[in-house]
Amino acid sequence: MLSKKMVILLAYGFVFSFLQVSHAFEEKGCPVDWQPVISFEEFQILDIEQKPPEEITVKGKLKLPVACQSRKKRFIAKNLPAVVILHGSAGVDSRGDFYARALNAAGIATFEIDMWEARGINSAADRPSLPFFNCPDAFGALKFLSEHSNIDPDRIGVLGFSWGGVVTMASATKHYAAQFGGNLRFAAHVAHYPVCYAYSPDSSIPGLKFSDLTGSPLLIQIGEEDDYDNGSGPCFALKDSLDSEEQPLLEVIAYEGAFHGWDRLEVPIKIMDSFSNLGREGEVEIIPDVDQAYKSRRNVVRFFLQNL
Repeated sequence: MLSKKMVILLAYGFVFSFLQVSHAFEEKGCPVDWQPVISFEEFQILDIEQKPPEEITVKGKLKLPVACQSRKKRFIAKNLPAVVILHGSAGVDSRGDFYARALNAAGIATFEIDMWEARGINSAADRPSLPFFNCPDAFGALKFLSEHSNIDPDRIGVLGFSWGGVVTMASATKHYAAQFGGNLRFAAHVAHYPVCYAYSPDSSIPGLKFSDLTGSPLLIQIGEEDDYDNGSGPCFALKDSLDSEEQPLLEVIAYEGAFHGWDRLEVPIKIMDSFSNLGREGEVEIIPDVDQAYKSRRNVVRFFLQNL
């Protein structure tokens, strides 16, 4: 049997070894309490809904992941991949930070912009008449990031929710990319519940096209209980409508039992929208689903790590 003194010595030895291993582990990465470097940036675009177009200032939150050489020294790496985050009709909410945290932890910078503040919009009722009018915001953010000293201009993606998802879809086409991006293109696109029916030839929503893609991959995530598309069918039909060479560019993931905005982890709400119910208008239930939210976030991180 071990003596009391021997037990104490062994315990001290275990603790010392554990601390050494922990310290060695932290030397390879950053301490868990070290957050990304956050700054608030802005850039100018033209508000093309105005006649004539007016210059406005779009603001956003830029989060740059840090790397560590030692526990006491951190730095922002060069040539970081980045993702522009585009909010939905209600404006900036919890979804942006929910995904940004996971992307930053994976070494991807994020730039969440506020398209409504730039236009003095306080509610969804005052949003632009069509998502098309926010294309300059997305490509303005792309231009800003492409000129940033810590960002790789060839590794910038975009993630959009609902209204922002529609803008994301537009950015994946040559038609809108050439019109608003010049020579710049997003390297990867993720659109959450982007009202897929709106791109069909029978849609009552003007100005939306989804064909002749830029060649960058796109992920659509949709809930089976979505009140805009009335399920995932229109999103899978949209993929089927693409040319055979373009179909591999589009991945569609459907979530059983998930409503529109399932990853908005806030109290459930109901809204009315003229674009809901396949364009026939009606009530939209926005109900959070914690399990599906974390699952969809993992898919977003996986997709961008593979494609940026």
